[in-house]
Amino acid sequence: MEPSARAHLRELLFRISVVLKGLDALLELVGGIALWVVSPGFMIRLVHLLAQDEIAEDPHDLVANLLRHSVSKLSFSSEHFMAIYLIAHGVVKGLVVVALLRSKLWAYPVAIAVFGGFIAYQVYRFTLAGGFGLIALSVFDLVVIWLIWLEYRAMKFRRSTDLWDFSPPPHE
Repeated sequence: MEPSARAHLRELLFRISVVLKGLDALLELVGGIALWVVSPGFMIRLVHLLAQDEIAEDPHDLVANLLRHSVSKLSFSSEHFMAIYLIAHGVVKGLVVVALLRSKLWAYPVAIAVFGGFIAYQVYRFTLAGGFGLIALSVFDLVVIWLIWLEYRAMKFRRSTDLWDFSPPPHE
């Protein structure tokens, strides 16, 4: 693959991964607001209503039983903690994504630090509760960090070479 095609592929993968992180941030914001607004009692009733057909069909249904068990542990304080966590997580991630998509040079190391912090927390949560989802999310975050690093290096190189280009800008 020639260098220009490789650079184009790198940038395309970078943009796709950042947009996916942006969509994730939006979902976290929506989920956090929903958790803040909806009472634990309503959540319990809703999950039981949605899972009742699955439980009737198969009393050992893994997903339905897991959902019912998880929601039964909800309390007002735990729900609000989760809501605040999701909203804060979504806002921070959203701001980083916007800065990356606007090619702000400072955002690249900040994004690496923020996403690295998310990975550290996800690994910590995995050691407490397990869960394939946390590992999958951490692997995705590692790929995104790698793409951010590659794009950051390329952008710094482009900007350093642009400093020495004294030719007039092209006419449009």
